Amino acid sequence: MRERSRLFRRVRILYRGRTEYAKRFRYGLIVFDVASILYFIIAAALPYSGWVTAINLGLGLVILLDFLARLWVDDNRRRMLLRIYTIADIVVLLSLVVAPFLSHDITFLRILRGLRLLHSYHLITDLRRDWKLFRQHEETFVAGMHLFVFLFVTTSLAFALFFPAHTGFAAYVDALYFTVATLTTTGFGDITLHTTGGKLFSVAVMVVGVALFVQFARALFQPPKVRYDCPTCGLNRHDPDAVHCKHCGEQLKITTSGYRD
Repeated sequence: MRERSRLFRRVRILYRGRTEYAKRFRYGLIVFDVASILYFIIAAALPYSGWVTAINLGLGLVILLDFLARLWVDDNRRRMLLRIYTIADIVVLLSLVVAPFLSHDITFLRILRGLRLLHSYHLITDLRRDWKLFRQHEETFVAGMHLFVFLFVTTSLAFALFFPAHTGFAAYVDALYFTVATLTTTGFGDITLHTTGGKLFSVAVMVVGVALFVQFARALFQPPKVRYDCPTCGLNRHDPDAVHCKHCGEQLKITTSGYRD
């Protein structure tokens, strides 16, 4: 029992602690997430083989161990299981396990792994604490990350659902080209989806994608905000030179760089 408690504390520190080792561990998990996502993109364009199946099972084992560890140390396991990126991980795990026994292709389900990047192991907290540039332009980085993940997931879905399976990297580039043209409403028309499902998919890409693109552009070009908790109303995003809170009018004392006599 004592060994179990000691192991629990060690795992919890890895996933939630502030030590340098814990931060390196979480950044390592982010690297693994990105690498697994890139692999799933490449594997979707490759024919099935024994070594592909072996790699899939190996990745599935690592993802499963990570999932069980996060579930073990979470304070509210029910809430964690209901989060969209947790559900996505479960779907990815099931697709890796049952794929060799099915006659039809379910590779596209592994694309959901990309949702992990949106909420990856206290990523925002670690970056805010360790990287000054991120603190200064947090809204821009977050909006850009949301746009990138949406572009990646949408491209992969388009490739998996509307292009021939395992047809090579060129087909994935076509899917990326279609997604960007649709998202930006450029509409060249050289690559289009003619089925009813494809048209509805294109509409969803335009509606959601344009909203994310506008959010990113606004965060990129508007003056950056600083984080400072108003002592009266709690508003924590203010202009760098703000003297009063725009919400309640409370006088603020935001630390700024400058000269003193």
